[in-house]
Amino acid sequence: MGHRVFTLAHPSHISNKRLAALSMTGILFLAGCHHNQQTAYTPPPPIPATKPETARQTPPPKPENLPDAHAPVLATETGIATWYGPSTRHTADGEPYTGMEMTAAHRTLPLNSVIRVTNLATGQSAIVRVNDRGPFVRGRVLDLSIAAARATGVYRAGASKVRIDVLSYPPNFDKAGHWCVQIGAFADQSDAITLKQQLLHRYNAAKVIEFPGDTGYWVRFTPPDLDRQHALQAASTMHTKEPSVDAFLVRLD
Repeated sequence: MGHRVFTLAHPSHISNKRLAALSMTGILFLAGCHHNQQTAYTPPPPIPATKPETARQTPPPKPENLPDAHAPVLATETGIATWYGPSTRHTADGEPYTGMEMTAAHRTLPLNSVIRVTNLATGQSAIVRVNDRGPFVRGRVLDLSIAAARATGVYRAGASKVRIDVLSYPPNFDKAGHWCVQIGAFADQSDAITLKQQLLHRYNAAKVIEFPGDTGYWVRFTPPDLDRQHALQAASTMHTKEPSVDAFLVRLD
């Protein structure tokens, strides 16, 4: 396999000097979704080999009381939900994962957002808290814990189209958020290393890491100011001919 899997475009609206001038924070990255055990339905997302730093010094506080099912809807999204099994890993906000709590993984909702998940095929719904990141699979928007998957009827089907209604965000959350781009999975580690080197050459003030996951090798790009727009702009320059490799915009906080 060749090592030019990704081609980095050169859009005029992206300035490397602008990125280089931005102050680099000590905040690096959050763990990706922690799926250690592959289920029959959902390939596990990548796991950094060592426990990473997070975008927060302490985990965000859990909501003391979940919103009522009839609470006003703050935002809505529709897409494919899957589920993931038990793991010895921790979730993105630092909690141990057992699969028995009503939780879920989402790539862009703030951690500890509370959502109502409705299975559009069966009408079953459940109130779920977002405490993890993922799924890192094209075409999927939500990974449910086993308990949440059973409550919504997703467990037996493996994958179901759902409606996600946001009922509450964590208190005092940063609306702008902290962002990165996660790219993978590469079958060949050398391809991930090549992309990492290309990104470091172009964005020399950014944080770029390469790490192995259960599905292959991954690269994570974090702009110096953790800004969503710069992460999006960088993601737009990444193109691949390898069908198994995708770039995912991920919220860190």
